[in-house]
Amino acid sequence: MPLTPTTAPTGEEPRSRTGDDACPGALRLHRADDGFLARVRLPGGLLTADQAEELALAAEALGDGALDLTSRGNVQVRGLGSGCGAELAERLRSAGLLPSDTHERVRNVALSPLSGLDGAGRADVTAWARELDGLLCGTPAAAGLSGRFLFAVDDGRGDVAALGADVTLIAEPDGRALLRVGTDPAAGRAPGAPAPQRPTGARPDTSPAAPPGEGPSGSAAAYDGPDPAPALRVPADAAPRAALLTALAFAAASRDSGAKAWRVWELPARHALTESRVRAALARAGIHAEAAPASGATAGRTSVGTPETAPLGAAPAPGLVPAPGGERAALSVAAPLGRLSLAQWRLLVAAARAGRGETRVTPWRGVVVPGLAAADARHWLGVLAEAGLVTDAASAWHGVGACTGRPGCAKSLADVRADAAGALAATTPSPTEPTPAVRRPERRLPVYWSGCERRCGHPRGRWVDVLAGADGYRISIEGTDRTAARQVAPAPRLGGPTPGAAEAERAGTPDAPGLPDAPGPTEAAAPVGPLRLAELATTVAAARRVP
Repeated sequence: MPLTPTTAPTGEEPRSRTGDDACPGALRLHRADDGFLARVRLPGGLLTADQAEELALAAEALGDGALDLTSRGNVQVRGLGSGCGAELAERLRSAGLLPSDTHERVRNVALSPLSGLDGAGRADVTAWARELDGLLCGTPAAAGLSGRFLFAVDDGRGDVAALGADVTLIAEPDGRALLRVGTDPAAGRAPGAPAPQRPTGARPDTSPAAPPGEGPSGSAAAYDGPDPAPALRVPADAAPRAALLTALAFAAASRDSGAKAWRVWELPARHALTESRVRAALARAGIHAEAAPASGATAGRTSVGTPETAPLGAAPAPGLVPAPGGERAALSVAAPLGRLSLAQWRLLVAAARAGRGETRVTPWRGVVVPGLAAADARHWLGVLAEAGLVTDAASAWHGVGACTGRPGCAKSLADVRADAAGALAATTPSPTEPTPAVRRPERRLPVYWSGCERRCGHPRGRWVDVLAGADGYRISIEGTDRTAARQVAPAPRLGGPTPGAAEAERAGTPDAPGLPDAPGPTEAAAPVGPLRLAELATTVAAARRVP
């Protein structure tokens, strides 16, 4: 039954920011409950095997001995000491992971992870991602972008085109590129457009690193107002430069407006990045651009080699990814709940050395290892499965994510990673137990466990929201594609305090994810018992099923 929207159209301007964004970086460390946190940007998720090994050495020597994958294809090191910032920076510089101190937080470039590997895209666009990163680092004005501004480089299959990026490049079949300016991924709002209605349960895009889910895309395609986001066709060889110029046009508009906008859709209407403004910025640089129809702005999917059942925004399925011809293959694996031990990470490094010496961290908290001989790929897939990585799309662990939770985040009301793992273990095999070959992957919604109302890193599209509260977990279906949320079932926790009004208000602050572990309640609810975990697991599994 549809639910009544809780907010009517207001016509309000996008809210002006009052300060700089506080996204962590490799040089700007963030204080968390478990020590300091560093976020290392990996444009396109691209890493050489040597660079990946250096990250492991840094986490081993300076951090907590694990690596977290983010939903923008970056890596986080947690548990850092207060005096290790200089040593970490020097390690990253030596590995080529810190090419510009002034630009390190703005190197947010998402790439189709399988581009050039499976024959499914319209073009291999990894070179676009590398060139765009070089242009960013070589342009002083680009350092003024916020740490949340996102570029997406899509090879035409429509995966990262659904990320809700500020500037998206999509390969087209005629050797051109579609340049798309972003819309509000929560409301489908074009730049500068009034805020539309939001269905119950839909929230502003509060996560600086929230990935799309596996369901229908809820970003650009959701907007149905009169002012669609600008979309222009540009020559392929000018695509990275066009993306940078569009970002610089945004920075200038933000500066002129005085609004301190962090994302494109936060610009006031008078300063919005309209088609004419973007085209003029490109023309001044000698780049010819043609307007694309509104349908082109939300397309970005090739029909060549892409399974018809794969929705827009779909992550690479775990398992073997055969290359054209069948002689070579890539590995696609997911990190259980987004976290990898150093032993697991080093196995990925070893697999990369058996291939072409590189890995790709995906925006879905996974890793792709390209270029292995087919027989070697099968061997390494078994090794990684035994080590506890998710290697099978039929695994119940596939598509399950969680925020940091306790004890790393003071704001969290629960150890959500432990509860998520316990709930899965209560009814399903662990990731180390292979899924029977006869099982076929079911269509399931992604599920995300959150320790507080901020829901840091939650998926896009439709997803199962498992939200910790002082008195239990609330399980609901959330979505940004105009589908209303509904209550599935409560799963009470045992005991625990209720946060005060100040903490509750702070937990719902839209800016909270900029501070991923902001101060909050100092006590959490009591641990969930085995019976409650089984009840949780059953309820979540039922909510995930797609009719």
